[in-house]
Amino acid sequence: MTINPRAHGLLPYLLLAAIALSFFYNIYAVPLFDVDEGAFSEATREMLVRGDFISTYLNGVPRYDKPILIYWLQAASVTLFGINEFALRLPSALAATAWVMVIFFFVKTLRDTKSAFYAAIMMATALEISVMGKTATADALLNLWITSSMLAGYLFFHTRRQKYLYWMFFFIGLGFLTKGPVAVMIPLVVSFLFFAIKREFKLWLRAVFNPNGLLIFLAVAMPWYVAQYLKEGDAFIQGFFFKHNIDRFQGAMEQHGGNVFYYVPVLLLGLLPYTTVLLSTLMRVKTIIKDDLGLFLLLWFGFVFVFFSLSGTKLPHYVVYGFAPLIILMALRLPDMRFTAVPAKVGLFLPPLLFFVALLFLPNIIGYALPRIPDEFMRAALADYAGLFTPAYQIFFAAAIALMVYFMFEARLENTRKLLLSGLVTVFAVSHFLIPIVAEVQQAPIKEAALIAKQHDYAVVMWRLSMPSFNLYSERLVEKREPRAGDIVLTKSIYLATLKHTEIIYQKNGIVLARIGAEVSTP
Repeated sequence: MTINPRAHGLLPYLLLAAIALSFFYNIYAVPLFDVDEGAFSEATREMLVRGDFISTYLNGVPRYDKPILIYWLQAASVTLFGINEFALRLPSALAATAWVMVIFFFVKTLRDTKSAFYAAIMMATALEISVMGKTATADALLNLWITSSMLAGYLFFHTRRQKYLYWMFFFIGLGFLTKGPVAVMIPLVVSFLFFAIKREFKLWLRAVFNPNGLLIFLAVAMPWYVAQYLKEGDAFIQGFFFKHNIDRFQGAMEQHGGNVFYYVPVLLLGLLPYTTVLLSTLMRVKTIIKDDLGLFLLLWFGFVFVFFSLSGTKLPHYVVYGFAPLIILMALRLPDMRFTAVPAKVGLFLPPLLFFVALLFLPNIIGYALPRIPDEFMRAALADYAGLFTPAYQIFFAAAIALMVYFMFEARLENTRKLLLSGLVTVFAVSHFLIPIVAEVQQAPIKEAALIAKQHDYAVVMWRLSMPSFNLYSERLVEKREPRAGDIVLTKSIYLATLKHTEIIYQKNGIVLARIGAEVSTP
């Protein structure tokens, strides 16, 4: 299928720019973030070192958190491009690109090409999706499979063609191989609710228990699960299905908890700069549910939002499983949202304006808050923050603010195009300025210390710290225990006072690599 750029003006070029800036720009230049990126990437490195492509290990210990597919893709990428940030993030960037294009072709098939461009560009430039799309974890890949299976399921309902049902089972199988039961639960529950409301329960039963579909699912997903169980036994069942799935819903794991309103601010911030469009869309629920597609998309988002709001463990990216239906709804409603009056246009561009204002004054906010932060380690990490905010940073965000104000009062350009342009500005701001600054504070010390350890072949003990990216960059396993005389220890600088006779090898932003002398005193 070809797209004629002349027929759609700047939209094809905006989509290409959105994908490039959101998912590929700077993925090679920023250190991996701990804990998640570091853990996935180090497990992939250990897979290659061990030559074991069935079970994953982290720091020499079995890792049952996620199934195997993302590790296989990262291993293939690393084999081609070496162990580096680009190779480890590339599978997510490609998955996010495919995710956006799935949205494009679905909307194009059921509605029109212009709406498809709107949906795809909004998808690529929504703040949280942009960040997730270049993160070396399983989430972009999982969202690709969930979105593909859900849209294939709707196309099956809409057309009654079996091929869409089989594609749905295929994508569910890939999702189950990427993150497990959640890839089955969302399509199963949402399709049940939708088919039941449409009084097509018998059709739903025939679809769910379709023998060919079940065979496709089993052929895709089961071989690895069987091989992993035969290799690891009940430890895998207990670790993966019970600890990392059932227990996550029942209670907060690793202190990732929150109240039932946790995802409200996540939703409002995660869909920047389209927050006003989101609110306007949700206010039209009564109109949306009259249409089959609108009902399906709203049920999809609603189930994800309610289920994870009730879950004991809460992480910001869980609600992204419901972003695709929201963005499709927003794109379909966008042409009807004129925003012609000045107050309406001010409201349309107010969320990105406030975002850019906050980032412009971020150095001032940090300077004000720093003496009041109770966490001594965080104060140490931010001690040299001022040097991170260059004149280019200040000029860019001042210009971004001026552009949003101009968009509010400019009358000739179409508001939709201006809004999509604000999406490009947002993802460039995050990719070029914000993420590198956060990485410099949080991850640069870990990478630099690891490269020193690698250069000098140090055997390192990690104490009161969990930074798996250190293993990756130093290309070695580390012990996690109380330090002893003669050890080289990686820890937080706030703990140095409890260690006597230390020789500091490296110290930055609250992270220290030190050699322990003859006497050690630890509480």
